[in-house]
Amino acid sequence: MITTSNKQGYHNPLRSVADLDGWIAEGPVAVTAVNDAVELSSSADEARVGDHAHWTLWCPEIFGDRIRIGWEFQPVREPGLAMIFFAATGTSGRDLFDASLPPRNGYYPQYHSGEVQALHLSYLRHKQPDERTFRTCNVRKSPGCHLVAQAADPLPPAEDAQHFYRLELIKDRADVAFSINDLPVLRWHDDGARGGGHYGGGRIGFRQMSPLVARYRSLDVRVLP
Repeated sequence: MITTSNKQGYHNPLRSVADLDGWIAEGPVAVTAVNDAVELSSSADEARVGDHAHWTLWCPEIFGDRIRIGWEFQPVREPGLAMIFFAATGTSGRDLFDASLPPRNGYYPQYHSGEVQALHLSYLRHKQPDERTFRTCNVRKSPGCHLVAQAADPLPPAEDAQHFYRLELIKDRADVAFSINDLPVLRWHDDGARGGGHYGGGRIGFRQMSPLVARYRSLDVRVLP
């Protein structure tokens, strides 16, 4: 495992199972190493447990209010959904893992309408039939699951995704920008009209909805100058 963390940011190659040592799993996440990347999926049978087959995986670091998050992503098998949480804390100024918060096990309402304060970007929405027929990236603000920004999703379905895509998410105080392979996809300014004032620093985490299988590598979080 080779990870680095300092005042300038955090880097994790995400090329082996050991690279996720210290990450916090909520829900039935399965991790394997494939071709110098980590492949993430659900270990649960969605037909049996329904929406409890989905999961969230948290980076152990806490980041500030002005960061640039980059990672490489490749969908392998669909349908499913992939998102990233950022600026995540507990409500009422608590840490995301404060002992006073209710336990979480990957069930989505615990994150969007519970005691988690976060922004979340769903950048691959291929789970439901209507998501596949009109593909968008969504930014939501929680608690409350407020849809605050939406843009077209350029990621292809898994059968056409023959390589990794470089995703970049910038959170600069009240401003959020997202790009894929340097193509600007989405920009949003949080004016506080929905869900209160803009969120500051916090944690980041990956989330998938079963039965998506996807690969990740080269996570890099940098503090903005």
